[in-house]
Amino acid sequence: MSEKSKLTLRIISQEKKLLEEVVDKVSLPSTEGEITILPHHAALLSQVETGSLRFTQDGHEQDVVIAKGFVDVNPSGVVTVLVDSAIYARDISMEKVQKAIEEAQETMAKSEDQRELMMAEASLKLAMLELKVAQKTKKAGI
Repeated sequence: MSEKSKLTLRIISQEKKLLEEVVDKVSLPSTEGEITILPHHAALLSQVETGSLRFTQDGHEQDVVIAKGFVDVNPSGVVTVLVDSAIYARDISMEKVQKAIEEAQETMAKSEDQRELMMAEASLKLAMLELKVAQKTKKAGI
């Protein structure tokens, strides 16, 4: 595949710029459902949901767990994903995920504060997603 028929994927979280790579395609969860972006995609600005972003690079698929944010696809083939947080599936610590799940469940069991419950539920959802993606990645041997 020539460079002209590829995309430049940038993933930027609040903490850091996670990556900037040339890729073949990108799939991610939007508020309207999952979208796949291929080379020569029309310009697009959309909200991104918490979920798994998958990209293919030289025939190899990689997963990144992302939290809510935005995706911008420009006509020159640059896909910029701005999210609250992002982590490569390969970098997920099972110990940290288990601890986050336990802490969120404890908070949900004892708290009556609506805001605290919502934050704990969001943390639990993200931790469960990280666990699922990490298990899938380990099973695939990636």
